[in-house]
Amino acid sequence: MNFELGPAGEAAMRLVFTEVPQPSLTKALIEIENRARQHFGSTLTDSVIGYTTLTLFFSASTLERDRTQTWLSEQAEAIVLMDHPTPEHSTTDVVLPVLYHPSVAPDLEWIADDRGLGIDDVIALHTEATYFAYATGFAPGFCYLGTLPEALQTPRLDTPRATVPAGAVAIADAQTAVYPCDSPGGWRLIGACPEPLFNLNNTPPSLLTVGATVRFEPISEADFRALGGVMP
Repeated sequence: MNFELGPAGEAAMRLVFTEVPQPSLTKALIEIENRARQHFGSTLTDSVIGYTTLTLFFSASTLERDRTQTWLSEQAEAIVLMDHPTPEHSTTDVVLPVLYHPSVAPDLEWIADDRGLGIDDVIALHTEATYFAYATGFAPGFCYLGTLPEALQTPRLDTPRATVPAGAVAIADAQTAVYPCDSPGGWRLIGACPEPLFNLNNTPPSLLTVGATVRFEPISEADFRALGGVMP
C-alpha cells in the first residue's frame, strides 16, 4: 500500500492511501488511529477516518509538525508491512432490525421493478449480505456501509428529498446506510430501522463505528412498533 502524508490546515495532518477502498485498508487506518491516540494523548483533539484517509487534529499550541509527520510516516510504513493489520481494539458486529414495506420505504417497489426483482428478492439480497463500515459522515451517526450486492446497486435520486425520516434504510450505488436523524437525502429508501443510531448519552454516541460489520434483519410491522418504530 502506498500513501501520502501532509498538512491539512493549521493544526491537522492527513494520511492518504492511494488504494481502492477495502476492509484491510480501513483496519490499517484504525490501527494507525489507535496508535496516534496512545502516543499523542490529549494533544490529539480529534480524528476522522475516510474510505482511504485518516485526518488527525491537534491542539495548535502543542503541535510539532515535523516530529509529528515523521512519527506518522513511520507508523504508516510499519502498518503497510503487515499482511493483515488487526486493530488493538476490536470492532463490533451489529445486527439492525428493519421493516421492509412500501409504507415506510417509498423506493422499495421502484427498485424491485427497476432491477427485475420481486420485493421479497430485494429484501433477501439486502439481508443476506454482511456489510463493512468504511466511514462516517454527512450527519452524526451516519455510516457508509459496503458492499451492496450488485443486483441491488442503483444510482441516487436525480432530485434529493427535502426530508428523509430518521431510521430510513437506504441504498445508493454500491453502498447502504441508515439515516440517524431527519435530514435531506438523495439515497433510495428500502426500509425503516426502529433502533436509534446516535445518542450523546452513550459511549461512543454512534451505534455504528468504522470497522464494524453490520447485518440487517427483517422484522414484522408488529415488531417494528414494539421496538419503538412509528408508522407514517
